Amino acid sequence: MRYIPSPIPIPVTLVYRAAANKSGRMQYYRIQPGRNKLRISRSEFIKAFNESNIVALNPLQVKGNEVDFQIEFYV
Repeated sequence: MRYIPSPIPIPVTLVYRAAANKSGRMQYYRIQPGRNKLRISRSEFIKAFNESNIVALNPLQVKGNEVDFQIEFYV
């Protein structure tokens, strides 16, 4: 999957990330840019995805694996 970043900086208040750890289990994070990164529950991630005004999505390619990817979305 090709990703073309926006040339315009996007002001965001929160970033949500779903990422697989080394054992393959998904972990979910809420990130305040420039402040902190907090691990959250799957249900909180899904609720944010379904109910937030999403500004952008960023698929993150897993190194060494062209099939799997992780995702970030910006609120």
